[in-house]
Amino acid sequence: MRRSVLVATDPCPARHPARPDVAKLAGVSKQTVSRVLHDHPAVRAETREAVRTAMRTLGYRLSSSARSLASGRTRLLGVISFDAARYGPASTLTAISTAAQEAGYLVSSIALDTADRDTVVQAADRLSAEGADGVIAIAPQVRVARALAEARPDTPLVVMDNDLGDGTPTVTSDARAGARKATRHLLSLGHPTVRHLAGPAGWSSADRRARSWHDTLKAAGAEIHAPLFGDWSADSGYDLGRALAEDPAVTAVFASNDQMALGLLRALHEAGRRVPEDVSVVGYDDIPEAAHFLPPLTTVRTAFTDIGTIALRTLLDRMDTARHPAAPSRTPAPAGPALTLVPVELKIRRSTAART
Repeated sequence: MRRSVLVATDPCPARHPARPDVAKLAGVSKQTVSRVLHDHPAVRAETREAVRTAMRTLGYRLSSSARSLASGRTRLLGVISFDAARYGPASTLTAISTAAQEAGYLVSSIALDTADRDTVVQAADRLSAEGADGVIAIAPQVRVARALAEARPDTPLVVMDNDLGDGTPTVTSDARAGARKATRHLLSLGHPTVRHLAGPAGWSSADRRARSWHDTLKAAGAEIHAPLFGDWSADSGYDLGRALAEDPAVTAVFASNDQMALGLLRALHEAGRRVPEDVSVVGYDDIPEAAHFLPPLTTVRTAFTDIGTIALRTLLDRMDTARHPAAPSRTPAPAGPALTLVPVELKIRRSTAART
């Protein structure tokens, strides 16, 4: 375990005033300076900043390795992620890192290619060995959630995209609402039904979107066709889209992400099916390029930055509670299951139109 001490930036500390001078310059007591060094929650924000300003003025800094000894913290957070190259996970990781930096933490991120239990255990053990104060796990697949439930880190944990079912805080976008908005939009335009290009089976977000699409069609009394399962790529959207393009009865398609929608647009174009005159298309995620597709894509916008920021704040609250059980958290505790659903928004562009 490491401890926190006041360290001079000058190699000869004797040239600098001692701690009482920090207290005098900040206009606080020596005890208050000590509390700031130990990150005590009872210190007001303006007092904390006054002490830190005095330290900078007098040439002092906090050693991160020394701080962790006194506070029992390393100021390091761990992130376990899967499929980090895709737009959604990559955007979420960026948001987590930015929010962590603003809160004074570094982030150690482990991107895994496989989701088996041993791999997840090794990642959790590595972050624990590095002394991570808390862990965020981006768990898009059902089997990832199962592995996390078995190999959960011995530090505060927040899960994204999945629910471990044991009260662990979960942050995710409202995928059911997003699919419902997309499907209702197409039905409202007069299309008798909506076909679905689904994400891969076993991915929680894809499963939630497919179930919501199905339930929305059922509630509307519309005909329900079996979904076509892709792998999130434009290639899979193109391959599956060629079969849909050959069916003249297909007039509306909801794709589970924008990349598959892009492949579908190409397949429809090659088959001579006009979008949106012949077929209306809705995607999901609202990637930066979606507004520049031909035609610009109607899609469900997911607030990935908000998701990452909320997950980071949720983890910091959980860490505060673990250190100071009696201290109030930054935000009120949610009622019921520890689940935070981040709202989504339907962005209507020119890839959808009323059926003629």
